[in-house]
Amino acid sequence: MNKGELVDKIAEKANVTKKDADSILTAMLEVILETVAEGEKVTLVGFGTFEARDRQAREGRNPSTGQPIKIPATKVPAFSAGKLFKDKVVGKE
Repeated sequence: MNKGELVDKIAEKANVTKKDADSILTAMLEVILETVAEGEKVTLVGFGTFEARDRQAREGRNPSTGQPIKIPATKVPAFSAGKLFKDKVVGKE
């Protein structure tokens, strides 16, 4: 499902126009992106949690040469699914 199809489903379920659904979805995604970029968590109970996690520095290998390289520490975006989401995917409705 792409964004357009998601907007269509949201408009249908919420009984709003596609334009309104697109605006709401875009605003929601922007708020999540901005909040996580600032280092805060966004928790949607039952759905999941968006957060930034620290990834430690580590040693890797250059795939072309096989030479060891140092990979610096960094922050990465992460999502943890909530119980309701996990149960729905597994089929335990």
